[in-house]
Amino acid sequence: MFFYLEGTLSHTEPYVAVVDCGGVGYMCHVSTMTLAKIKLGSRCRLYTHLNVREDTFDLYGFADVEEKNCFLLLTGISGVGMKVGLSILSTLTPERFAMSVISADERTLTTCPGVGKKLAQRIILELKDKLKSQSFGEDPVSVNIRSGGTAYEDAVDALMVLGYSRTDAISGVNRVSGEHSLEEVITLALKNLSKI
Repeated sequence: MFFYLEGTLSHTEPYVAVVDCGGVGYMCHVSTMTLAKIKLGSRCRLYTHLNVREDTFDLYGFADVEEKNCFLLLTGISGVGMKVGLSILSTLTPERFAMSVISADERTLTTCPGVGKKLAQRIILELKDKLKSQSFGEDPVSVNIRSGGTAYEDAVDALMVLGYSRTDAISGVNRVSGEHSLEEVITLALKNLSKI
């Protein structure tokens, strides 16, 4: 329904940001990572997700599309509600979350409030299954990853966790040159994808 809101940030409190758009204040549930990126009294843009239930309409806001995509992936997993999704994204950046899934790092996921070992295992299992299902049927010419080793291959999977198609993920990774850690490859590939 709403892709983003753009206006003046008029009020904040823990996990809440109010954006004034033409005299109407839209209350968005946000992560602490998003709150850290926006400034009270300044113009901001929040990418949004509207969650409609029987008795409420809750608007969720995110500083960037990657965080929103992570939230949507997370809340699509059984046992991960909106509150836990925000909790995870308040603790981990989208890049760190994607790396945790790709490397099956349960320990990092369990540092997030509301995430125990079983839920961490479910998140990893379900998102890895989604990655496998997305990788089939792609044009083999478009999926050749430049030589760069395992970090580059894992970065493609991590970008897919962030909601990019396999083709776009490979395109972003292929524009990264040199030897880098997995986290650096993901960060540089995201910068490349934002320029497209």
